Amino acid sequence: MSQSNETDTDSRSTDRRTMNYGKKKVAVYRTYASPLENVRTIPESPFDGRDNILFGLEVRVQFEGEEFLPSFSEADNSKVVATDSMKNFVLHQAGEYEGATPEGFLNFVGTEFLETYPHVEAVKMSAEEYPFDKRLVPGEDGFEPSDLVFRVSNDESAFGEVYLVRDDDGPRIEEQTSGLTGLELVKVKGNSFTGYVQDEYTTLPEREDRALYIALDVFWTYTDPADALGEEPQRYVPAEQVRDIAQVVFHEVDSNSIQDLIYRIGLRVLERYPQIESVSFEANNRTWLEVREDLKGDAKVLKEPPRPTGYQQFSMDRSDLEER
Repeated sequence: MSQSNETDTDSRSTDRRTMNYGKKKVAVYRTYASPLENVRTIPESPFDGRDNILFGLEVRVQFEGEEFLPSFSEADNSKVVATDSMKNFVLHQAGEYEGATPEGFLNFVGTEFLETYPHVEAVKMSAEEYPFDKRLVPGEDGFEPSDLVFRVSNDESAFGEVYLVRDDDGPRIEEQTSGLTGLELVKVKGNSFTGYVQDEYTTLPEREDRALYIALDVFWTYTDPADALGEEPQRYVPAEQVRDIAQVVFHEVDSNSIQDLIYRIGLRVLERYPQIESVSFEANNRTWLEVREDLKGDAKVLKEPPRPTGYQQFSMDRSDLEER
């Protein structure tokens, strides 16, 4: 599982202090969850839903509230919900959830937390998906995906995060982020890197055509956070479609930099999904280095790059699309 946009020290501050606690790396698996159906399709992707026969998440829970202060300042645990209890709560709710998306599950569990523990003022729930692939088995028309046997995948995974607070009408999503983490793509030609600053510190030669290897995390927010839950599938943005947009743009564009590439991916995402308010990226350059230059045609011999590696972070919103 890849790194998300969340760190272990991620927290919210009151006017006085930072104060929260919780449980992370809660592995939860559910078989035969509700399928995600009736998703709107886009030109870049064949994805139109998932059956959720095997639904797995690594969950992080964070509690906030002023009534936890005595546990820090006076060793008074009378208001503390043990983090082991949080884990058990998450696991139990996996059997109660009737939806079909990671974000929907996080919202469901977070809401249940706030309704069960009235002294908790806010809860942040985040998760990365455990991806699984159906294995191919012989069928009537050749090999076909099994609905019983899966491979644990190291591929990219969906990410979700919701921050729930108490409101007069009950728990409310104050902030939401969806995402795709751990996407790795290699394009063997049609990429360049030229025109950058040349000075006494420059040793990197310009490259008119290179094999480009990138790792990419993509995150997005909805104008209406409720769209992230998947209760209206036509307004839900599946991570699988965002993945497909990224690889299609990578295929189509002859890019002069990773910065240019992620900007074009962002524009396409905003074009396809008017319900998205913003999209952000963290890209990591893992481009292999050429060993020989005497081979004919497009053939190259390549090696792993040395550390350190470059990275790019960028965020954009609908104003970027309107300016085009």
